[in-house]
Amino acid sequence: MDIAKVSLIGMGGVILCFLLKGTRPEYASFVTMGIGLLILGLAVGKLKYLFESLESLKEILPVSSENISVLAKMIGITYIGQFSAGICRDAGYQATGAQIELFCKLSILVLSIPVMMALLETIREFLV
Repeated sequence: MDIAKVSLIGMGGVILCFLLKGTRPEYASFVTMGIGLLILGLAVGKLKYLFESLESLKEILPVSSENISVLAKMIGITYIGQFSAGICRDAGYQATGAQIELFCKLSILVLSIPVMMALLETIREFLV
């Protein structure tokens, strides 16, 4: 049911933006940001479930808490980056949106290096 709610909110926001772009185009970006923040607020419940699942996974498997926190940071970077880039693109600033996405991808790559090194160390231990 959440999918239908979010879809209706999104479609309503798009229709409102179409109506505003003809008369007040400067307000369309604000409506887009508001709708995006509202949907992001609804997604918080899903993120809470995700983090609870990660905690239960940490209890079942011997996963380092550092790796779990890195995964949480990656998820946050992804959501914030996509949201910001989408707002920039909607406002007509495609280049800025692309630069935000590039920075987010590089940030995720940098965050993943310690996890990748730990994985390679584990594989090396099994091979020796």
